[in-house]
Amino acid sequence: MSSKNIEKIKRAKIVLRILNKTYPRIEVPLKSRNVFTLLISVLLSAQCTDVNVNNVTKYIYPKYYRPIHFIKLGRKKIEKLIKKIGIFRIKAKSIYYLSKTLKEKYKSKVPKTFEQLEELPGVGHKTASVVMSQGFGYPAFPVDTHIHRLAQRWGLTNGKNVLQTEEDLKSLFPKKYWNKLHLQIIYYGREFCKARDCYGISCKICTSCYPNRKKAIKTKKA
Repeated sequence: MSSKNIEKIKRAKIVLRILNKTYPRIEVPLKSRNVFTLLISVLLSAQCTDVNVNNVTKYIYPKYYRPIHFIKLGRKKIEKLIKKIGIFRIKAKSIYYLSKTLKEKYKSKVPKTFEQLEELPGVGHKTASVVMSQGFGYPAFPVDTHIHRLAQRWGLTNGKNVLQTEEDLKSLFPKKYWNKLHLQIIYYGREFCKARDCYGISCKICTSCYPNRKKAIKTKKA
């Protein structure tokens, strides 16, 4: 094993120790009623904060929480329900056709494989990973732009792209930690290692991983 990989493993252990101490218990940030509504919430969260999504869906899910409900609503009414969320027309279209696909192909059940999930309208790899992890408890490591940024600051990946970052993180951390860890990283980034704050030189993880670092770190975008 190269010296670079040895140092990377050491940093991963530091990250895991600090995150487990900071967030011994973690809550799923997106509120949902079932796996289907979790899927909808994750789809809605693209280019939107979890808080905004929750503020909108808390008025939707008590009444609409199955594919048939959104099919009956139709695209225009779905648009009205989610109009406070960014790119709501595109998302309404995805929700409508996703609901139709689930009813026609999967008897209104959310499929339990990455391949089937990623074939659904509006569902990409990250969304599928969140559903597999938070909805079904399957070991997965969803990587969004925030985790991509933090993994670079902490020296856990070269930041080539989000898929590479996902593979790097999976190789560094035992599978049993993945589902909790990706949420811990998100919460830590929001609270201590913000995009326009720490810059890789002030939070506890950054200073523990790189005690001699003086200059702000520029990270590659996803």
